[in-house]
Amino acid sequence: MNTIDKHTLLIKETAAMLGFEYCGIAKAAFLKEDARRLETWLNKGMNGTMTYMQNYFDLRVDPQKLVPGAKSVITLLLNYFPQHQQKPDQPKISKYAYGEDYHFVIREKLNTFFNIIKEEIGEINGRGFVDSAPVLERAWAQKSGLGWIGKNGNLINKKQGSYFFIASLILDVALHADDAYAKDYCGSCTRCIDNCPTQAILPDKVIDGSKCISYFTIELKDAIIPEKLKGQFDNWLFGCDVCQDVCPWNSFAKPTNEKRFDPLPEILNYTAKDWDEMTEENFKIIFKNSPIKRTKFSGIKKNLQFLEK
Repeated sequence: MNTIDKHTLLIKETAAMLGFEYCGIAKAAFLKEDARRLETWLNKGMNGTMTYMQNYFDLRVDPQKLVPGAKSVITLLLNYFPQHQQKPDQPKISKYAYGEDYHFVIREKLNTFFNIIKEEIGEINGRGFVDSAPVLERAWAQKSGLGWIGKNGNLINKKQGSYFFIASLILDVALHADDAYAKDYCGSCTRCIDNCPTQAILPDKVIDGSKCISYFTIELKDAIIPEKLKGQFDNWLFGCDVCQDVCPWNSFAKPTNEKRFDPLPEILNYTAKDWDEMTEENFKIIFKNSPIKRTKFSGIKKNLQFLEK
């Protein structure tokens, strides 16, 4: 077995050992087409008040500017689909936020991943990323054979759907690249487009982030939600899963094996009254390690009032 074969096998085996369901590898290169699409999306203002998405544009589309001498981009998928879910009449929480903050969980795994391969390969240069740095994760996931980009903008895996966190590891190590996922299996289906409560999903796989319920309930935090949208949020208190819930490919979703993603009891049991009566002190205690803390206590209260009919 030559060196590249050996290192590629090490990457795949380490990913599986750490609990990642899928691991794909692509050659590090400039993302020309994705750069064009991102620039058009930003120019149309579809990022709303998320101005941070305009930052570090050149880094987002060129991994060699993130890691000098980068040769390979490793993409990892970690399933978060919960075994137990909320009751239909509760204020809704996006499934990715049921348990512990994925940033904590995946960063820990990536650090372990990097240390293992460093011990085996030797002195290497690389960086791990999880939704907190300028990396176009879904583009790399498709290029490394893990799925296709659906009409709802999510990466869809033919075997398990789209309830995955995506992590990236960029290395200056030569590896065997997987074949890109060339086929789009959405076909003529438009369920995600038809069911989006705020018509945020546009043709050609374009998502108007400034209209998305997740944007209003998470990103805006203390800002006021436009009155004209009242009653359109389908009872979503934090985030939104509609475009994933209606996707036929998610009928193949399997419950996660990651115990740190198990739902908090409050998320499964809280009624609108419980949320309304919650104090800021309790909010900080209950959601200390949860993604929900991102919107702050004031954001939850704002969202709750907005959902009231």
